[in-house]
Parts: sequence; C-alpha cells; structure tokens
Amino acid sequence: MIIDKSSPIPQYFQLQTWLKEQILQGVFKAEDKIPTEEELVQLTGLARATVRQAIQNLTNMGYLIRKKGLGTFVTIPQVSPDKQIIIGLIVPDIRSGYAPELARGAEDEAARSKHSLILCSSDDLYIKADFHANRLIENSVSGVIFVPTSSSDNKNRLIIQKFQEKNIHVVLADRTIPNLEIDHVTSDNFEGAYNLTNYLIKKGHKKIAFIYSNIYSTEKLRFNGYKKAIEDNGIQFDPTVVVSHPGPFNEEQFSKYAQALLKQRKRITSIFAAHDRIALTFYHVARDMGLSFPEDMSIVGYDDLDFETLSLTTMHQPIYEMGVESVKLINSRINNEKNGNQSIVLKSYLIERESVLPNK
Repeated sequence: MIIDKSSPIPQYFQLQTWLKEQILQGVFKAEDKIPTEEELVQLTGLARATVRQAIQNLTNMGYLIRKKGLGTFVTIPQVSPDKQIIIGLIVPDIRSGYAPELARGAEDEAARSKHSLILCSSDDLYIKADFHANRLIENSVSGVIFVPTSSSDNKNRLIIQKFQEKNIHVVLADRTIPNLEIDHVTSDNFEGAYNLTNYLIKKGHKKIAFIYSNIYSTEKLRFNGYKKAIEDNGIQFDPTVVVSHPGPFNEEQFSKYAQALLKQRKRITSIFAAHDRIALTFYHVARDMGLSFPEDMSIVGYDDLDFETLSLTTMHQPIYEMGVESVKLINSRINNEKNGNQSIVLKSYLIERESVLPNK
C-alpha cells in the first residue's frame, strides 16, 4: 500500500516519499518518465491536487523535471558547492512554553551566520518528529537542533539515527538522552532546583510539595536537586507531597493535581512547580477555589516565562542563549572545528518576585 489514509502523516508527503524511494532505488531511473498525474490518482486513490503537490515538491528538490507536452521525467539533483546552509529546529510546540524563546535565539544566530532555519513543531510526539525529520532530510539540511519528544529514549534515538545516517549534524537542546554520546546544550537543572529549594527553606518552608513530569531528563534533574536540598538541610523527605506525572504536561490533568495539593495546605506550606506552566495552572485552580498566592500558600516555578497574571518567583533559564549556543555548535561541526562530543551546560539564576512569603 502506497498511501496509509489512517496515518497522521500528510498524504502528499507519503506519495512524495514513495516516489523518491522509487528514484533512489533505481525503479525510476534518470530520464525515465514517471506515471502521469491521472495514473497516480488511479494508483493511489488520492485527489489530483494532492498528487500535483507531491510532484511539484520533488520538482523543486531537483528529482523531477516537467517537459511541456511530454510529461514529467526523473533527473539528478544538482548540488551547488556554495549552496545555502540550512539548519533544522524541532521543538515540542512553537506556540507555548520555552520553545518560542529557544527558536528566537537559534534564528538570530543563524541569521548572523547567514544560514537559513526551518522550524518544526513535533507536538512532543514521535510520529510528528519523524515526519519532520524526513522533511528536513528532503530539504538537505546541514544540521538539526532537536528537543527530544516525550516518547521513549529508543524512539528519540531513531530520529537521531536517521539524521546521522545522512551525515547530518545533530545537537540536542534542553532535554538529553541517557548514555547517548552526542552534542548537547542544556542548563544546570539539578543545581538550579537545588538553589531554588534552598531559597524556600531559608524562607522558613519545610513542607515543600514538588510536582513534575517524570519522563523528561530536565524535570527529573530538577526533582533530584529538590530532594538533595531537602536532605542536605536535615529535613525528612516526604514522598507523599511529591506528584510524579508519567506523561507530558496536560493542563486538565495537572489541574486535578493542583486541586489535591491545595486541599493539603495545612500539611504543606509551599509548592515547587517543575516549570512555570504548572505554576500558572495552580494559580488558575487556586483562584477558582477562592485561594491566592502567596497569602494561602507560596509557590515557585522554573523557566521564567512571561506571565501577566502571576508575579512568580522562578528560576531563570538561559533559553535564548540555549538556541544561540546550539547553532554555534552546529556551525563548529560544519567547519570541522570540534573534536569529540560537546556538552554545554548554561547557568540559571533566581528571579525573586511576589509568590513566596516567609513561613513563620
């Protein structure tokens, strides 16, 4: 079956991929005429516009050439020695969280280097990341900045392997993959969470709840930093005030967690949200329950996102700089300036606002 109509991958891209494979495998050779649009419509069951889009994309890439009155023929892509360098960027969601700031840093540095940037949103899904990986390869990118998805480490490794098989440089940004030797740029998540927890303790808080997604390397490190600070201050670690979510952030689910924790405000005095969007969810739930921060409970976040509704004490991550450094690292690989895998860990710092009160 050429086209899987139940797949979330666009049908034009499925056909485009199939045709390209036929060319690369020699089924369609240079100067061969490929089936007409009507023949492909009959073969695949696709609309003519979908077939035309796939053919036009392959024509733009140099795999096909249209000859007026004769048809469409296979050709060999011409590679210019001074072609434009293109860098791909795959982030979870360009609309929210830290991704827009990361993308801006990468885009600014790419522009300074006179490179082009292709931005892709994976929606934190392997299948979307795989789709974009194929698209970036089709566009002959020289390097890719990849934020691993919420899928398993093995699936994220498959994405990376796909690029490496094409000799495309890969840099992991923010999230990392255990036991994988690869360039990456991240921040000091353990130390940042350790310092933020110490801040709460110095404010008199000993019953500090922690809420996070346990599938991400970044949030697991923040939990480890929180736990270590608790123990180093001689406070008994209490697993009953820790919420460990086994999946990506979901506002509806985290609202339920927030309701449960806020009802325990006689047992806990503060909440450490593993990222700012969790903290914002707590703010909305607290408001609906007739509670407020920091009067009824203190709260801190992580990332330093721009919120108008909540004056949040948080840990500032150098997210923009993460994008800049990721592009610089790809540039160094393109120019053969680096040997061995590079690990860049950027420093974070505390932003004190109005969401924490001393606990007396």
